[in-house]
Amino acid sequence: MERDPYEVLGVPRGASDDEIKKAYRALAKQYHPDNFTDAGQRARAEEKMKEINAAYERIQKGDTGSTGHKSYTYKGPNPGGTGVYATIRTYINERRVDEAESLLETVPMNERGAEWNYLKACVCAIRGWYYDAYNYANTACTMDPDNAEYRELFENLNDTVNRSTGTYRSATVNGEECDICSICQTLACLGCFCRYCCR
Repeated sequence: MERDPYEVLGVPRGASDDEIKKAYRALAKQYHPDNFTDAGQRARAEEKMKEINAAYERIQKGDTGSTGHKSYTYKGPNPGGTGVYATIRTYINERRVDEAESLLETVPMNERGAEWNYLKACVCAIRGWYYDAYNYANTACTMDPDNAEYRELFENLNDTVNRSTGTYRSATVNGEECDICSICQTLACLGCFCRYCCR
């Protein structure tokens, strides 16, 4: 039976994405096979790295063995769109989030309509920034209330955000630093961790 991925990384289920990444990187540095010259130690390190990588991947995919909770699985935007937004949708679905966000930022402020806000929400959702994603999705729905694609993302985020409990942390909302209720603890139970990681 596979060990709990949080146990493997040495973090609690309420850990934030940053804490999970930090723990993963520390373990990867500690157990990197290149650190060992002895063949036996190197082989054990390789096995340990496989376990660490598998645990990190499971958390990123939300496959944590949690039961009894509604799971929010972000599917990404539908293919299509026109012009720059079609390219951004492709980038998001390929999890090329940095490229998608960079392209979004090239859109002039006065042209950032409902689709821009929806796609920005998608980027934030993949990164695990659920409050920011919620705000952008809300704006998209306000601008285009009949769009089913926007509404689905907003409702999923609304449900997730409303389930949040726990400690407060600092985050950026609409460009300003503020303290918000951390949803990481609840997301761990929901199996809703960001599947995007630094490359």
